[in-house]
Amino acid sequence: MYTVLSVVQVFIAVVLIFLILLHSGKDAGMSGAFGVGVAGGSSGGSLMERNLDRWTVLFAIAFVVNTIVLLKI
Repeated sequence: MYTVLSVVQVFIAVVLIFLILLHSGKDAGMSGAFGVGVAGGSSGGSLMERNLDRWTVLFAIAFVVNTIVLLKI
């Protein structure tokens, strides 16, 4: 069980790193990275950024929960 959770932990960590790296800096958004909008932004770009935020939070919570479970085993 510990081995399976350790492999899941590594997978979650890699995906979480990837999601964090996809986040933009202060000036540009995801829409700028993919050419979806201009500096003002568009609804498509902001939707993409909101979904990226949601996935990042979801994987961060999964990482924390999995870490706690690994510590309890």
